Amino acid sequence: MTTTVTHPLFRARRRRLAAALAFALALGGASTALAAEPDPAGQAPDAVAAPAIDPADPADPPDDQAADAAGFQADNPGWPNATDHTQQAYPVDSDFTSTWTRADARQIQRVSDPNAPSGSSSLPEQYTMPEISEGFPTTNDDVWVWDTWTLTDDAANQLSYNGWEIAFSLVADRHAGYTFDDRHTHARLGYFYRKAGTDESSEGGASASNGGWIYGGHVFPDGASGSIFEDQSFTSQTEWSGSARLMDGNKIRMFYTSVAFYQGSGGGYDAPAADTGKPYDPRIVQSEGRIYADDTGVWFTGFRDQHQLLTPDGHYYQSRIQNPNVNFRDPFTFRDQNNPADSTDYMVFEGNSAYTREPELVDQVAAAGQNTTVASCTSKDMGYEAGDPKAESAQEVSDAGGRYQLANVGLARATNKAMTQWEYLPPLLSGNCVNDQTERPQIYFKDGKYYLFTISHRETYAEGLMGPEGVYGFVGDGLRSDYRPVNESTGIALGNPINLNVAPGRPYSPDWNQSPYTYQSYSHYVMPDGLVESFIDSIGGNHDGSPVRGGSLAPTVKLLISGDTTTVDRSYGTNGLGGFGHIPANRSRDDGGDARPERLK
Repeated sequence: MTTTVTHPLFRARRRRLAAALAFALALGGASTALAAEPDPAGQAPDAVAAPAIDPADPADPPDDQAADAAGFQADNPGWPNATDHTQQAYPVDSDFTSTWTRADARQIQRVSDPNAPSGSSSLPEQYTMPEISEGFPTTNDDVWVWDTWTLTDDAANQLSYNGWEIAFSLVADRHAGYTFDDRHTHARLGYFYRKAGTDESSEGGASASNGGWIYGGHVFPDGASGSIFEDQSFTSQTEWSGSARLMDGNKIRMFYTSVAFYQGSGGGYDAPAADTGKPYDPRIVQSEGRIYADDTGVWFTGFRDQHQLLTPDGHYYQSRIQNPNVNFRDPFTFRDQNNPADSTDYMVFEGNSAYTREPELVDQVAAAGQNTTVASCTSKDMGYEAGDPKAESAQEVSDAGGRYQLANVGLARATNKAMTQWEYLPPLLSGNCVNDQTERPQIYFKDGKYYLFTISHRETYAEGLMGPEGVYGFVGDGLRSDYRPVNESTGIALGNPINLNVAPGRPYSPDWNQSPYTYQSYSHYVMPDGLVESFIDSIGGNHDGSPVRGGSLAPTVKLLISGDTTTVDRSYGTNGLGGFGHIPANRSRDDGGDARPERLK
């Protein structure tokens, strides 16, 4: 597929000229409306037969678009122009929030090949994760493994400790009787360790090493993470993703999400809150422990006391009162490595913009003193240039259900040295009317730039939009910036192979015509040197209905990151795939943490 891309400097100059012409002519533009029924769950439909925007629509020939609407110039005829993000930095405590717009997100469909055949990917290869074989090694025979992170310092360097590399993962019991897709309400924080410098092969399929990881068990004592909830009548309580900081000596601070569910006997992760009338309750928590290591392995003590840090405030971040199915989780802490004078500890996390989901919730929201404004789409969320004939109407997008997608990336800062007290700052990024989830956000520093990486799903896009499972990236000149989506404004930093011309299917129910690798991996985390780890979700099964499910660490891949582009390094490993669970330390720490003679059971 050949894609025409205009150089951004020329594009900006041309836009200024077009704006001047538009002002002189005093002419306006027209909008096209999106016509679709809202999805009652507030998510994208299960099946989409074709991209919502047809570049060959005979009613609007591409050649005509370029000369239309008061001097408007299309960067890529047949498609809307992306929003012009400057990357300008703003004070970290200002109220500026960058916007991931629909004009940006529609660039994904622009670079997708409309003629990609059944069973293939329609995305550009340079943005696509290489295909993973069904013959992969199991990380551990007793637990499923998914979201994984490392032991880090305040710069996100990955640390080995006393000669051992450590990884933390969400785990669930493979033998407890529930399915892989039911794991979310049974998640615990587990840990793995291996000798530092372990060199595993990137070849061999099922015979390849699992990365040499040894399972150490749960991080927290049983019941510890549920102690923060005033209402102890929960039907299940679980531990979700976060990050781990090694402080002075052998002290570890674990930041994570503790979640209580109050569903009835038939309830599960997707069960309606109406089962009991109580919505689920996610909270961001910190717990402190100690790490020890000797020649035989790694173990921890502590982690009994839990410090609740943040709950959604209903002002910047949507609360469970405003939306019973709110997204609020995944704390990642760091210091600004591009500003050494700033010693503040910051946290980014997944949130939703603080609007009320439905009018019938307004009274309850008002009683809680939170924002009662009912969610709707705005022209800012659309992000189209004036006069763009491919623009959508904010009202029509809202009416089609786009208003239910309210993803944002939140920001908070610690107000004490112990990092047990935090204050909210305005969100760094909003994706209102674009997507509902910006999971596991992280800030990555390179060449003086700030990269905001996050992960998202195909199914959480708003009506009329689509994209792959994988990593989305944004780049700016400061922690708070007018972030530009990477890679031709698509935002795709690393996506699974997917064919956007056919129905996406589900991990447990693949579509016949879809790529067998659409759900091959998820929960990617960008590590030092551009390495990216993830877990295997679902591979194959398109034609026999029996996908191979994962719950094991995926092969590591490598991104080449420069300016506003990221590309997959196909020379890394074997055809672009490194070893399974290759999560190397790039720094070492040796603090004599093996002083205790016995491990605490």
